[in-house]
Amino acid sequence: MPRESDYTAHYWRTAPTPGGDAFRLESDYTPQGDQPRAIEELSQGLAAGVKHQVLLGVTGSGKTFTMANVIARAGKPALVLAPNKTLAAQLYAEFKALLPHNAVEYFVSYYDYYQPEAYIPASDTFIEKDSSINEQIDKMRHSATYALLTRQDVVIVASVSCIYGLGSPEAYADQLIYLEVGQDIEREALIKKLVEILYERNEYDFHRGTFRVRGDNVEVFPAYEEDRAVRLSFFGDELEEIAFIDPLRGKVVEKTTRATIFPASHYVTSQAIREQAIHAIRQELAERIAYFEQGNRLIEAQRVRERTLFDIEMMKELGYCHGIRSSRRWSTRWSMSRPRRPTTS
Repeated sequence: MPRESDYTAHYWRTAPTPGGDAFRLESDYTPQGDQPRAIEELSQGLAAGVKHQVLLGVTGSGKTFTMANVIARAGKPALVLAPNKTLAAQLYAEFKALLPHNAVEYFVSYYDYYQPEAYIPASDTFIEKDSSINEQIDKMRHSATYALLTRQDVVIVASVSCIYGLGSPEAYADQLIYLEVGQDIEREALIKKLVEILYERNEYDFHRGTFRVRGDNVEVFPAYEEDRAVRLSFFGDELEEIAFIDPLRGKVVEKTTRATIFPASHYVTSQAIREQAIHAIRQELAERIAYFEQGNRLIEAQRVRERTLFDIEMMKELGYCHGIRSSRRWSTRWSMSRPRRPTTS
């Protein structure tokens, strides 16, 4: 699979996008009272590189409106952290209304329900982890990542807890697939790469995170899209055409010369990093088994051996395992220790 070329390094960050890269604030209101002074002072502090600034105000005093003005004036991507999902949703709706032409995205935990696994040594009872994922929120998480890596006019509204355990941005970026019309690439190599970044092949139920092969066409439904997929048409080993299509009817919506396919999961890593992480996990497993055996806790030792080896086998075969967050510190550690590739500004 071809690596990122000079054009893609430039295209990745600076390609024209709907709405452009400038913030455009729209509101029926104008700053009043103390708001103009607050906007001016916060903007000056931001320009001067002040790391910590505090905006105080009672409920309903227009703090969100003030911050939207500061973000628009600064013209830089912004991260807004809220203590919980409810407040994050409120802030997302408000920023979305104030910056309708820009990429205001929502990034919170995608679990509707989550019960962690539990183990009772006395009866050797293991309770499996149970969870329910909200597909719409999952799509919005991927959309936020996509916008952050392709646009400058981005505001990410997130809850505090959801930013933990995501892993290395460098490891995620290394898994992107860069495509251009006229590029020499084997169709089978592309299919293999799609599987590596956790897309599933499904010829009948075409939905987010899947791809299908129809003759000389490979159709991919990106995890961050809702109403369009990407059709890649081949002539031999040459990528002849790239088009966005309606995933339901299969009709071409728009043709393009370049496209970037993002991973179907935030927990994707390269095979080399997985192998290094698995080696580190095995070492820690040996230490934990020795610890339990020294305390004559043989049931615990057997259980941790069974579960960990099962997860390792899943990671080797599928590239991930259920509860992969618990192993992210190893894959993140190895990916962060790798030398970073130079980027084009």
